Amino acid sequence: MKFERINPMTGEVASSAEAMKPADIPAITARAQAGFEVWSKMGPNARRAVLMKAADALEAKKDEFVAAMMGEIGATAGWAMFNLMLAAGMMREAAAITTQISGEVIPSDHEGTIAMALREPVGVMLGIAPWNAPIILGVRAVAVPLACGNSVILKASESCPRTHALIVEALEEADFPEGTVNSVTNAPADAADVVGALIDAPEVRRINFTGSTAVGKIIAKRAAEHLKPVLLELGGKAPMVVLEDADLDEAVKAAAFGAYMNQGQICMSTERIIVVDSVADEFAQRFKAKVETMPVGDPREGNTPLGAVVDRATVEKCYALIEDAVGKGAELLTGGETTHNVLMPAHLVDKVTPEMKLFRDESFGPVVGIARARDEAHAIELANDTEYGLSAAVFTRDTARGLKVARQIQSGICHVNASTVSDEPQMPFGGMKASGYGRFGGKAGIDAFTELRWITFETEPGHYPI
Repeated sequence: MKFERINPMTGEVASSAEAMKPADIPAITARAQAGFEVWSKMGPNARRAVLMKAADALEAKKDEFVAAMMGEIGATAGWAMFNLMLAAGMMREAAAITTQISGEVIPSDHEGTIAMALREPVGVMLGIAPWNAPIILGVRAVAVPLACGNSVILKASESCPRTHALIVEALEEADFPEGTVNSVTNAPADAADVVGALIDAPEVRRINFTGSTAVGKIIAKRAAEHLKPVLLELGGKAPMVVLEDADLDEAVKAAAFGAYMNQGQICMSTERIIVVDSVADEFAQRFKAKVETMPVGDPREGNTPLGAVVDRATVEKCYALIEDAVGKGAELLTGGETTHNVLMPAHLVDKVTPEMKLFRDESFGPVVGIARARDEAHAIELANDTEYGLSAAVFTRDTARGLKVARQIQSGICHVNASTVSDEPQMPFGGMKASGYGRFGGKAGIDAFTELRWITFETEPGHYPI
């Protein structure tokens, strides 16, 4: 049985995929366990070679990835190509760390005892990836787990099953042992039951999930029933703090990129711009002028910086947030009507306050609010006045001051004089508070996807009290 994904721009069928049910899961997890038994015994350089082939195989599917992302989520070609570039880099970074999964010898108080801390593969890893950056986040869900010697199951998003299927196809072409790389697709109505069956499966040892905070909580609770560790990268409401000594032109450029790249459908998207009063009017004027040069258009034509959002519900949610803010005293600086079902123009709202939903609720769309702060201390207070804590940014010409402010902002990631939207394969990526826990990326991912064991051996006769 198949389910269909509809193109948000055209209303036509973009792709179809197998609608798996919970009854299908035991066979998949058993296959993954068999794959683990082979893959985990391969040496680090053998694993590296396969992962490098996987990176090449991903890049070879460039045209297919672009077509799939355009059709399934209304992405621009540029966003699809950026996804592929970063994802291939993540795969190569994962390949590079296969020989860096090291342990240590720890001094023991017992004479003749050699004590070691070893990192070993865990088993079957479940990676649940979202639609918004589908190649990046799909590859991230499996790359480092594979590098660490685990087998993987990629639970594809119902919004982009073909895009995620292409990842699995590329990996299969790289000659992983049978069962090492697996995928699950399901109709939207069956998502909860299928994910539940995957989490419950005894072969699945750990889970990583990227998506909404609400769903992340459900997954964490289900996994906790089995004492299975979970790595969660969840929602965000990223603040960008602009201090009175900031380079406003640089801040405007970073704000435009951070707020509107991929139509604001990025977990790190700049959602709140917090500007010190003394420069707020000037910043708002310059930012408004910048936003007015950023039209929205059909992503298939590739002529505009903004393309389609993923569905009509996103448009309606964003307009509801704007309406609430304006009704409570905020000022709409630029925006307009959505001329097509999912072609929403960039919106900028000034004088947003903590009482407004736009200050608190993740929009995940092309809208950003400017909040005004009395001074640096108030700006930090506003930045931290959120349940989320994924990414943040601070703009100031005084880099020492910027570092001092960055360390006071409660977020897993903070950039001084750069956008809230940034990612590199080797960096520790993750959040605090309702944005989740654990870290993807480079060496930080090794801890999430290996088991740390204490092993000793004796070189002298033992001495025991009884």
